[in-house]
Amino acid sequence: MNKYSSFTVNATRGVMVVAVILVMQSCGFVKSKFGGKGGKGGEVGVTNGEITATARKGYRQNTPYGMVLVPSGSFIMGQADEDVAATQINMNRQVTISSFYMDDAEISNHKYRQYVNALLADSVSTLGEEEIMAKYYPDTTVWKNDFTYHNGDPMLEYYFSHPAFDTYPVVGVSWKAAQHFSQWRTNLLNDHQAKEGQFSSPRFRLPSEAEWEWAARGGKNGAKYPWGNPYVANGKGCYLANFKPQRGNFDADGYPYTAPANAYNPNDYNLYNMAGNVAEWCRDAYADNSNAVVWDMNPDNQNADEPRKVVRGGSWKDIAYYLETGTRSYEYEDQKRSYIGFRCVMDNLEGRTASARGGRASGSRSSKSSKKASKQTKA
Repeated sequence: MNKYSSFTVNATRGVMVVAVILVMQSCGFVKSKFGGKGGKGGEVGVTNGEITATARKGYRQNTPYGMVLVPSGSFIMGQADEDVAATQINMNRQVTISSFYMDDAEISNHKYRQYVNALLADSVSTLGEEEIMAKYYPDTTVWKNDFTYHNGDPMLEYYFSHPAFDTYPVVGVSWKAAQHFSQWRTNLLNDHQAKEGQFSSPRFRLPSEAEWEWAARGGKNGAKYPWGNPYVANGKGCYLANFKPQRGNFDADGYPYTAPANAYNPNDYNLYNMAGNVAEWCRDAYADNSNAVVWDMNPDNQNADEPRKVVRGGSWKDIAYYLETGTRSYEYEDQKRSYIGFRCVMDNLEGRTASARGGRASGSRSSKSSKKASKQTKA
């Protein structure tokens, strides 16, 4: 090595040493800013040359109003009864679902009306009244258009607007409108929490098909219906859900059309009407072969190119087959029906692997009123 090369190497080493010294000096700035010598002053904190493991304080995820906790767990997803036709529409497979919160009842007319009114109040600066009425306001004409030679005029005129139906599930809402409602509800909650200086909550959304089925079963593996047993009536002959129990007889269960969103007994997760009343939109795109989505941890098929979206639970106009926890159906995402509604879910960040049983909804219902509601059955 010549003298010139030796000088170059030494000079380079000198520059590197100076750089290291400057970096070490800068650590003093970092320590003073993020916790000093004791590491007690901030989120990062340094103690004895090591980072601390202290979590930030002040966050606790509370149960959202009107929701219940659905625990995590594994279950056999698919038909609970023999698939005689071997259609592969809902083949059995074991999946695992993380804990989440779910509305204890379907979104009611009153709740959805608050959303519509908020959109209309802000229509000048946002979407415009014409777009709101076309896309997000419930289509009340479904009460006439869904059925041939049917006198649906009274339901068309009063169902969404009259106080007699405030607690009944909203219908005539498309999958896209249900998605938009969920986003508005998220913004409403997080705007309030920001004003209160609180951490934001996870977003409201539609449940995945797997989440919906796990919640509907209420912790009962192989449950044909949400109430657990394979019968649609109790020992006294009272029907356990709002559906079409007999040919041409919609009234045998007590309600010719929909029932209040919290009618009938809830399942073991305290969820009302997971069978019957109105079918419910799920987030997933529909696949004819249920094994199209093969991932077995929180399966979720969000194929934006598939306009068919999963509908679960059966409705007031359906026979008992559609009330089964494993029965799959679909509707096109822009369609509005008199028998399809929805409910929302929210991720449980504090217990993604929580195994505790789900509990009562928080909010205005007391333990006493909740028990009273749970005893309501059809005559």
